[in-house]
Formats: sequence, structure tokens, C-alpha cells
Amino acid sequence: MTNTVTYTVARTKRPRVRTLQELRPLVQDGCYRVGPHALRHASCEGFSEKDMVGAALYGQELARYLEDERLLALGYIHPSPAVKIPLHVVLEYTRPRQVDFVTAYIPARAHHAVSRTRLAELLRYDQAPTRRQELRGVRWGGL
Repeated sequence: MTNTVTYTVARTKRPRVRTLQELRPLVQDGCYRVGPHALRHASCEGFSEKDMVGAALYGQELARYLEDERLLALGYIHPSPAVKIPLHVVLEYTRPRQVDFVTAYIPARAHHAVSRTRLAELLRYDQAPTRRQELRGVRWGGL
């Protein structure tokens, strides 16, 4: 009787690379979800889901976050013909036939791509402060 040892090699999932151009048909067909963080920013900053969808459909891609399967798009809100307000939208494409609007916000600098670290901070802004932040005196909204 021979003892056979079988090893299974764990494959790491390679992140897909998709462009804004590839995601537009999904958004146009309504295959998207708007996350709670994006809705919170929309209600606080005064833009709508329609503005977020418009940014995805007619905006430009600023940055790709390959590890997270996300991208940052820049679009504009047009409250009047003479005024256009920049709008950043972070789209996640981990699901094959769906796009998630992770967050959306009006940036201070329109053409500045946000780093992964800053994006993580933006997504955690509404959580309770960490021990380190409490020691530094960081105050969070609503606390």
C-alpha cells in the first residue's frame, strides 16, 4: 500500500481589469446598485442618483484600483447651462454583470486622482473612530 499525498495549490484570484467604456452598457441597461455610502454623500452634498449615473455614462476615467476591482470616474453635474460642478464616482465591478456605485462626492480638485489610502479613509469616514483617532482628538460626524 502506497501513501500518496495530494497537495492542492490555492490559486489567487487575479483581479479583472475593466474600463469605464466596458461598464457603460451595464449602467445604461440599469444593471447597477447604489451603495449606502454613495447615497449618504448624495443627500449631504445635494446631488442625485441620476447625477451619478450621468457621471458614469458621460464622464472620464481618472484612475483604476486594480486590487479592489474599482475605478474612479469624473463627471459633471449641470444645474444650469452656465454652471458645471465636478462629481467623482467610484465604481466597483467585482460582479460580472453588475456595477456598484461605491461612493460619489464633489471633489475639492476635480482632476486629482484619489489614492487607495485616501479612498479607504473616505469609505470609513462614517464609522466610529479608532482608538488611535480618539487619542489624536479626531471627531466624526454624528458622534
